[in-house]
Amino acid sequence: MTPRDMSKSQHPAVVVVYLVRDGAAGPEVLLGEKRRGLGTGRLVGPGGKREPGESAVETAVREVAEEVGLGIETADLEARGTLDYRFPYRPSWSQVSDVFVCRRWQGSPSGSDELEPRWVPVDAVPYDAMWDDAKYWLPGVLGGGTVRARFTFAEDDATVSGYTGTGVAAPSDAERGA
Repeated sequence: MTPRDMSKSQHPAVVVVYLVRDGAAGPEVLLGEKRRGLGTGRLVGPGGKREPGESAVETAVREVAEEVGLGIETADLEARGTLDYRFPYRPSWSQVSDVFVCRRWQGSPSGSDELEPRWVPVDAVPYDAMWDDAKYWLPGVLGGGTVRARFTFAEDDATVSGYTGTGVAAPSDAERGA
């Protein structure tokens, strides 16, 4: 997202990074239990709000270091799309997120006051423990795809009530937690 794009949106700009590695039984993604703030208790990828004058990749590098203690290089970030989150019943939660995948870093993940990280097999991501929208787009992104979508949340501020865009699919029974 360019600064010009940001000026068009009144919603905060954020980033999320999915670190992916080859595990013993196949690909794994680093997810963390959110310890405070918006989404407390949910599993999320490291990320957060962009600071004034900071690019999305600069935010990604900073947030990954702060939240899980890993060093990443901007050149190793794979831009995978943008998500526009709308919360009509709690507008202060609405935000626009750049999505990245990263396969190279320095260090070992460690917990912070924001996240308690753990490696999860990509084929066993517990979507029922994440924000409801993740099951619609994250399988595709982890499979190498991209996403550009808007998600609108219902009155409960937890359930997706609608979506538009590309890189989005109705979740399978496994992704719905059924």
